Amino acid sequence: MTNAVGRLPPADRRSAFANAPMGIVLATPSGLVVDANPAFAEMAGSAAEDLYGASVLDLIHPEDRPAAVEAYTELAERRRMMRHETRLVRGDEDVVPVQVTSSWVEGTPEGDPPHLVMIVEDITERKALEAALVHRSLHDPLTSLPNRILFNDRLRHALERGHRERTSTCLLGIDLDGFKEINDEYGHPVGDSVLVAFAERLTSVLRASDTAARVGGDEFNIVCENSERADAEALAERLRHTVTEPLQVRGGLTIPLGMSIGIGTVAGGTDPVQAFELLIREADEAMYADKAARRH
Repeated sequence: MTNAVGRLPPADRRSAFANAPMGIVLATPSGLVVDANPAFAEMAGSAAEDLYGASVLDLIHPEDRPAAVEAYTELAERRRMMRHETRLVRGDEDVVPVQVTSSWVEGTPEGDPPHLVMIVEDITERKALEAALVHRSLHDPLTSLPNRILFNDRLRHALERGHRERTSTCLLGIDLDGFKEINDEYGHPVGDSVLVAFAERLTSVLRASDTAARVGGDEFNIVCENSERADAEALAERLRHTVTEPLQVRGGLTIPLGMSIGIGTVAGGTDPVQAFELLIREADEAMYADKAARRH
């Protein structure tokens, strides 16, 4: 495509540059803007003429500048096309994710100096879609709580911090009692409403540092960092008081709620791998023991 554009008459080349839907920047080997088309100027939140002489790095998010320096250094050394993603900072401080394809253009015998050509594409929509897909893969679609995959990851990180900082970690395993009977008697739409309300009640009594997750049909877990067993027991009591209030659902139905809770704890400094298995097993066993006791 670049070669095809290069064979166009100068006026046509300028028209293609000005009307291209993607951003185009011409820069010196040191990264100073020589020319920029309107599409790039819009991404940068600036008039094209105000970009002339500016450093490309100054247009990039500060956190992304080291990677950009590395990319352009490699481009100058290898003289080949490079593609990378970065973020532009607009004049109003909005951040625009972009994909940049950069090429090195050698100088000509006629005296044209070597320069960089950068094709810049706004990838905001793609990034939003990627983020949505990641969120969907890590969260329960009904309650929006973390799913088992995300919960396990957060639990491992919590245990690693507990190991480093020598702080205890607690896990509450929770089972919604009688959920199968609710589904059978009132139908799945009502059952779904119960799960959503149950999840909302769970999260309403948690600290910001606690993580609740739906790990099965009627199974929920809560991990509490930097917590002793007494803290977890106090949380369990708050949950029993708040979560098990009878629930009003559509159609005027009042559904009693009950739950079984098991608590697992590991001391600070425990090996994270061993602690992971120990904590889940202890919480599960305690939850099933609580469920059995509540049946009698």
